[in-house]
Amino acid sequence: MNDISWDFYRTFLAVLRLGSLSAAARELGLTQPTVGRHIDALEQAVGYQLFTRSQQGLLPTDPALALKPYAENLAATTAAMQRLASGEFGAIRGTVRISASDVVGVEVLPPILAALQDEHPGLELELSLSDSLEDLLKREADIAVRMTSPAQEALVARHIGDIPLGLYAHRRYLERHGPPENAEGLLAHRLIGFDRRSAFVRAAADRIRTSAPAFPDLERVRWSYRADSNLAQLAAIRAGAGIGICQVGIARRDPDLVRVLPDIFQLPLDTWVAMHENLKSSPRWRVTFDALVKGLLKYARN
Repeated sequence: MNDISWDFYRTFLAVLRLGSLSAAARELGLTQPTVGRHIDALEQAVGYQLFTRSQQGLLPTDPALALKPYAENLAATTAAMQRLASGEFGAIRGTVRISASDVVGVEVLPPILAALQDEHPGLELELSLSDSLEDLLKREADIAVRMTSPAQEALVARHIGDIPLGLYAHRRYLERHGPPENAEGLLAHRLIGFDRRSAFVRAAADRIRTSAPAFPDLERVRWSYRADSNLAQLAAIRAGAGIGICQVGIARRDPDLVRVLPDIFQLPLDTWVAMHENLKSSPRWRVTFDALVKGLLKYARN
């Protein structure tokens, strides 16, 4: 067990995620026989069959599912070590991995990070865009922009404050359908929202009940246009598909986005920047953390 190569675990994770030897081989830049040998060697080392064949591809066995979190920890640790080795101690250079939601990563962070790299061209930035919370303690990311208070200990966190959300529609949509005059009238419109009741949607619904009691229950609204991505919802609003929720700061940039019912719908989005406390003394992570805090504070106040 002590002599198992990390390459076998990396191959195992790729097969587990993609469901076939050929797909894993393409992603890893290996041949299919090499991927097969890695899986065979890992199975021999652990003493269990890890995959079974089916019409849907390779299915993980129970031992494979039990092994998965440990292999993922190895992958995160290896990636963190590679980022650490990419820079020089005491120098502002090397790789920094940032986790953020898709909307923040696409619409808010680019000018902040572009200015940071103009000032420190030795920095290499990785953006991981997802609404799931990557684990900073396991170093799945170095720094995270989160829309919830960090619950983990051993983190350095800075509270940005509330980024306001509002209801918006494209001017074309409102010209065709007219603006709603009240909450009841809103329900007669095409509404853009989520395709499933995720933890984020449930938390947003709770905040809306507190901050916008006149607004319909978010979890019971019948959405005419559903997407599991905030970025896809924003694209639908811009395309004139209906009325949806958008950050006020993003909507201000587009004169064709018109705010709807501002008196009954105002949702604050609690925002934080966080990183592992062990990184606070490293110049590249510190300047990136400070740049994110400064840029997001300016964005939230505009």
